[in-house]
Amino acid sequence: MGHHHTHNHNHAHDLRGKKLLISILLNIGITVAQIIGGFVSGSLSLLSDALHNFTDVISLIVSYFAAKLSKKKASNNKTFGYKRAEILAAFINASTLIVIAILLIIEAVKRFQNPETIESNLVIWLSLLAIIFNGLSVLLLRKDSQTNINIKSAYLHLLTDMLASVAVLIGGLLMKYYQIFWIDSVLTFLIGLYLIWVGYALLKTSTKMLMLFTPSHINVEDVVKRVNSINHIKKLHHVHIWNLNDDELHLEAHLDLDKDITITQFDAILQQIEQLLHDEFDINHVNIQPEYKKEDPKDIIVQD
Repeated sequence: MGHHHTHNHNHAHDLRGKKLLISILLNIGITVAQIIGGFVSGSLSLLSDALHNFTDVISLIVSYFAAKLSKKKASNNKTFGYKRAEILAAFINASTLIVIAILLIIEAVKRFQNPETIESNLVIWLSLLAIIFNGLSVLLLRKDSQTNINIKSAYLHLLTDMLASVAVLIGGLLMKYYQIFWIDSVLTFLIGLYLIWVGYALLKTSTKMLMLFTPSHINVEDVVKRVNSINHIKKLHHVHIWNLNDDELHLEAHLDLDKDITITQFDAILQQIEQLLHDEFDINHVNIQPEYKKEDPKDIIVQD
């Protein structure tokens, strides 16, 4: 059995955790201010933005604990530790985003039929506050969001929040200077649609990971073709390739050899395979079962 493993540094994890914590505190501030402001001013878009911010707080807290959990050591009854906690967090975040968006859209349609007068000054100031606070959080998480699905889910929540707050600000200005009060419902409706769009993409990615689907950038046949070109290898078959989390890409397979070799010789072949898979496909965890003249299915994909 061969293993080739790359470990992420704890330092990056700790920094990620600190950034998430700051974002959580900033968002709690915005949410409280906007909920009070929404009720006082009568603005649905401000309340919907507050609700959006509240889901941010929840999603950031979930992400924070998932990041913490993913560092926990593996044990006898949790051999992978909590490495998949972050994917689960992304899945939960995406689901809540979609549910809340649907509720907002329903409310916006009702409100559009009966527009209400809204205290626009409060809407303008609170949306400005939200833009600044969310902007800070977005900047904090931007870099990590490119390499981590959990942070990406939190980052997307915050980015959509910031855009929603910009829309609310524009709405506040239109209400203040032109008395266009129905704009409040229209904005809420648009924010809702945008949330569904963002949430769906994230839900799809996290579901694929949870289902252990082959990552979309990997072509299994290419992997097999490359491995088969190594000396003494007849066929790589019974292949499984999946993401354990953002950092770990696993391959397990059976390897049909053309002669009865020693374990030392097999180790040398294994080293070649690991190097090739790592360099060309970013696969960093390899588990291979060697075989010689074994009667079993030799298909690339074998359904157990």
